[in-house]
Amino acid sequence: MSLTLQQIYEHAIGMGRKNDPRTIKEIEDNLKEIKKEYQKMDKKKKIYFDLEKLTNPYSDSRVLHGKLNQVVKTMMVCIDGDMQELLLVNALRANGQKIDLLFVHHPEGRGLVDLTRVMPIQESVMAHLGISINVIEKLLEPRIQKINRSLHPINHYRAVDGARLLDIPMMCCHTAADNGAHQFMDNFVNKKRSKLKYLKDLAEAFLDIPEIKEAEKLGMGPMIFSGSPQSKLGKVAITGMTGGTSGAEDVYEVLSREGVSTVIEMHMGEAYREKAEKYHLNVIITGHMASDSLGVNLILDGLEQKGIKIIPAGGLIRVRR
Repeated sequence: MSLTLQQIYEHAIGMGRKNDPRTIKEIEDNLKEIKKEYQKMDKKKKIYFDLEKLTNPYSDSRVLHGKLNQVVKTMMVCIDGDMQELLLVNALRANGQKIDLLFVHHPEGRGLVDLTRVMPIQESVMAHLGISINVIEKLLEPRIQKINRSLHPINHYRAVDGARLLDIPMMCCHTAADNGAHQFMDNFVNKKRSKLKYLKDLAEAFLDIPEIKEAEKLGMGPMIFSGSPQSKLGKVAITGMTGGTSGAEDVYEVLSREGVSTVIEMHMGEAYREKAEKYHLNVIITGHMASDSLGVNLILDGLEQKGIKIIPAGGLIRVRR
């Protein structure tokens, strides 16, 4: 069996919508606002407008190279995929392995350029935890601008150029997959919470998730970043699973005021850890590759059921459900 690149793309975006922390109405209203902005633009500005924004809520999840009617039977799937993975695909093809698509999680090309466009999803995540929209907006905006400045000098299209020259179809699926990881983790913690008392209990419970269990075997399992194994869990919040990249450091002060005791994130920089610790928050990190793999796997299962062959590479911990 096979699917077209268009069908794979639509499946991925559809899964992102299904697991989005926002409501369907919020997603559609946002797209309508973008459409209105586009319609008001003069012809000169429309030349530079990314038409993908009119229909795709996840600017960091898109086709990077290839024709949408390209038939795909086999795809290599990576958490990180750039020139190294493209050369690997090319070498495997030369040895007779048929690979029709390089499917990567972390964004490249325009997906990386527009990474911050998905960060407002964090507003909905925080709203569910009781943080007022005006507060999270004011905290998030400076962070978005900082990320925009840091992304500006990057060689965004290097891997995309490689895909074009080697003629290897390529797409990235970032927030569309991370939404699934967020939803899964939220459901997992809510289901287990009543039976857990300490940080060590939740850290151990995460090993029931196959991707995290496998990561533990590889030496990169869950880690307590703030608090001790005997620290009581209190109110637990999933805060760092989706929304492009890490949000504002100062959000930890607000979370602490709202009664949150423990935050769960897939990764955390030292400055963020110190800020969380300053406001007496416990922190459990589930692991970057494991958490990313979880979100990607939820998308891959549907594709595999439709006959697509998956070749795991580039950090993907493949688990079937």
